[in-house]
Amino acid sequence: MNTAPVNRTISATSMGRRTGRLASRIILWLFLGSIVIFTIFPVLITFFGSFKTNAELTAGATILPKEWHFSNYIEAWKQADFAKFTWNSLFLSTFATIGSLLVASMAAYVVDRRDFIGKRVFIAIQASTMFISIGAVVLRPQFELMVKLQLNMSLWGMILILISAHATTFFILIGFFKGIPRDLDEAALLDGCNFFSVYWRIVLPLLKPGLGVSALFAFRNAWNEYILPLVFTMSNPKLQTLTVGLANLRYGNTAATQTHLIMAGACLSILPILIVYIFANKSFMQSTAGSVKG
Repeated sequence: MNTAPVNRTISATSMGRRTGRLASRIILWLFLGSIVIFTIFPVLITFFGSFKTNAELTAGATILPKEWHFSNYIEAWKQADFAKFTWNSLFLSTFATIGSLLVASMAAYVVDRRDFIGKRVFIAIQASTMFISIGAVVLRPQFELMVKLQLNMSLWGMILILISAHATTFFILIGFFKGIPRDLDEAALLDGCNFFSVYWRIVLPLLKPGLGVSALFAFRNAWNEYILPLVFTMSNPKLQTLTVGLANLRYGNTAATQTHLIMAGACLSILPILIVYIFANKSFMQSTAGSVKG
């Protein structure tokens, strides 16, 4: 029996499969490479542009600066009052993150562990705040509410508003709660713990990866917030955050656009986010590994 045609067919089939796999890998790497280029390229342009003069940056002849002007960072730090505005941003972002984690984790724990009237309505309201952008519409009511609470002249008013926008943190944490066995709750309740003690002493320590990921996103959102601090600090510039202070770098004393200083300030403003990511990176990787394993 002649098996040569069969062998040639099998060989051609296997070769076709290998070719198809190679082609799919090439397409995948080309796609990923293009994503990386489109993501990193603007960052590199901003970084190199922060060392140029304004005239050289406007001309846009080269990517690398002809002469590295490190003084741009010193000038941006002085003009934008970075020390004060950075402190305001850190204060706002830190307490908004802590408050969001506390409120969202308690809400997610109750929703996951208890059945109550209006549970589905509550979840639907939380979801609607994520997909319906009404930020500019509710600014005036929020400001008037803070005026009545006498919190419009402090950062605490903005912190309370940012804490109230915790829907993303809520849905992130509720997914982590579902991965914690309820047997732990029942065992703790049998040992004499109440509902809050189970949450605080048993469940919350097991939620550290989820809290790390949620903290990273909550801190980033609070740090990058612009419209809310702009509205609340119009009558009190001393409370301006870094995002609002960077806008003051746009025009100098001669009313000329200072793009080089804006880029230098933008590079400085990225540093706190990078530091937070370094500390939260371990939790982020643990949560990713856990989700893949599950």
